[in-house]
Formats: sequence, C-alpha cells, structure tokens
Amino acid sequence: MLQEVCEDVEGGTSLSESMAKHPRAFDRLYSKMVAAGEVGGVLDIILQRLAEFMEKSQSLKRKIKSAMIYPSAVVIIAVLIVTFIMWFIIPKFEEIFRDFGVQLPILTRVLINFSNWVAGKNVGQWYYGGLVLLVAPIFIYFGFKLIRKTPPGRAATDTAVFWIPVVGDLVRKSVTARFTRTLGTLISAGVPILEAILITRDTSGNHVFEKALGNVHDSIREGESFAGPLREAKVCDAIVVNMIDVGEETGDMDVMLLKVADNYDEEVDVAVGGLIKLIEPLLIVFLGVIVGGIVVAMFLPLVAMIESLQGGGV
Repeated sequence: MLQEVCEDVEGGTSLSESMAKHPRAFDRLYSKMVAAGEVGGVLDIILQRLAEFMEKSQSLKRKIKSAMIYPSAVVIIAVLIVTFIMWFIIPKFEEIFRDFGVQLPILTRVLINFSNWVAGKNVGQWYYGGLVLLVAPIFIYFGFKLIRKTPPGRAATDTAVFWIPVVGDLVRKSVTARFTRTLGTLISAGVPILEAILITRDTSGNHVFEKALGNVHDSIREGESFAGPLREAKVCDAIVVNMIDVGEETGDMDVMLLKVADNYDEEVDVAVGGLIKLIEPLLIVFLGVIVGGIVVAMFLPLVAMIESLQGGGV
C-alpha cells in the first residue's frame, strides 16, 4: 500500500487522495486530516497530531482488551474442567451408586442426568453434550457478529450494552473519549466543523453516539448550537455537554474536546481497574458455587451409603 501511495504521489496525486484509495490502512480520519494539513501547509504538524491520536486510541483499546483477558481465560478453563468432570468423573460415581442401590437425592439425580447429557449417553453416540458446550460459544460469537452486521441488530446491541452494570458505564466513557478526541483533533487540524462531525460520527463505533452526532450535524447546519442536541440525546455526562457549550462560546472547541478526552481516558483507566476488581471476586464465587454444588451432590449419597453400612454392621 505504501508503495502504491508513493507511486501515486510521484505521479502528481496528492498524499491525501493517495491514502484515500486504501481505506483499510488509511481511514477517512487519516485522509481528511492529511488533506487539511496539505491545504494549510502544516502537514508535518498534522501527521504528528495524527500519530499522537492513534497512539492514545490504541492505548485505550489495549487497556480494555487486557481487562477482559483474565476473566475470559478463567471462564474457558472452568468450562473445560467442568466438562471433563461431567464426562469422566460423574459416571464413575453413578456406577458406584447403582451397585450399592442407594436412593439418590434430587440434586444428585439432576447432576447425573446432566452428566449423561454431556456424555451423550441418552441420545446416541452421534450426539455429545460436551461437544455442544464447547462449540456453542463459537456459534454464539459468530451469531452475534452476524446480528451486528444488520442495522437493527447493531442498534439494539449498542443500546443494550449501556444497560449492563459497570460494563455499560465503561463503554460509554470509552466512546465519549474516542469521539471527543477524534472531533477535537479534526477541528484543530482545520477540518470544517460539519465534515469533522460526519467523520467523527462514522468512526465513533457506536450506533447511539452516531445518531446523536447526526442530530448535532443537522442542528449546526441549520444554524443552531452543538451542545443542544447532544444534551437532548443524553448520551454524555452533563460535564461533557457543558464543556462543549463553553468551547462554542469561547471559540476553543478543539481545546475543550481534547481536555474532555484526556479526562475520560483517565476515567476509563479507573473504570477498567474497578471492573477487574469486581470480576475477580464474582468469578471466585461463581466457581465456588459450581464446585461446591458438584461436591455436595456427590457426597450426599456417599453419606447415605456409609450410614447404611454402619447400620447393617450394628
């Protein structure tokens, strides 16, 4: 791609137009900021700002992804271990209980039935419940991706995620940080406000914010304010809207937007740390309940067996 950009520039095409031919590597944000730098004769400054913007955006993405590695790994390992127990360990206990003719408690019967489903004993060798448990997350993941590709599905999932405790607040703050930094960087680069809002809308990554920024674009085009429709949409905290309102009045919109972005980057760091601290005890309790339930279900019949043997001995 860089070789083709180089050849296009040598052939007389502008750098921004050459980059626009390769949207996978250089999105609209790249090409529009470079175009603004070419027109203003400050291409070196614009490229430096673009580099800083991309570094901070990537840093935010890495923090969010790193926060999900630990819980994801724990859940996957827990599923594998429980599947192994259901497939190989529980059937051994079932044979022991059957040989001794023990009356099984309801909890033990439920666990054994689930184990039989996992091992596929009740429905033939062609079907294995354990395989379903392992494959189901893959189908769920790709099903979710397909739903996200449709406009109604994307709108529904983007709206629903805001209602998830802790996670919704984290997503809202990260999207706010992204859109304010993108818009502030574009305005400071000299991109016209209406075009900057459209670029920001298309790169926000969230349908709720896209709709709000579309309303802002229409409002400004009709001569109204930026802060009004953003306040009505209620997608941002009041402090964000108020700072943008002050930026409009003072003519320092880009400065205010970048300050908001810096502030929300810090808040995302705090939220990620809080999410990790919340997830760890929840996972411990969740795994404890599963393991404790399996242990209790298996030992209740054993206690009954011991008591019956002792009674028989007396």
